[in-house]
Amino acid sequence: MIKKKSDLKTKEIEALKGGKGKLRMVEILTEQELKDEGKLFSRVILEKGSSIGLHKHIDDFEVYYILKGIGKVLEKNGTYLVNEGDVVYTSHNEEHSIENLGDGELEMLAVVINHKN
Repeated sequence: MIKKKSDLKTKEIEALKGGKGKLRMVEILTEQELKDEGKLFSRVILEKGSSIGLHKHIDDFEVYYILKGIGKVLEKNGTYLVNEGDVVYTSHNEEHSIENLGDGELEMLAVVINHKN
């Protein structure tokens, strides 16, 4: 299967997970296309000063791959700066948040994969 850029759906979301500001989410694969193996595979663009609020992952885990920009990630072990090429991995039963600290957009790939016992 090939999906053209023009086929991908983009949505704007305000205050995701209690965060601040606005982001755009480009759905690369739908939950149905992930065949019950995952919940999300998207390109996420956080506007300047925007964030995804602190949220916990239950029965899944999430990976962010930072494509552009600089951000601050909060997780159980502390707060970390992330930028292009960095990977954020949040496991089952852990929580995290991310905030755009840069002057431009923070862009990343976000993947949520189901946790199998």
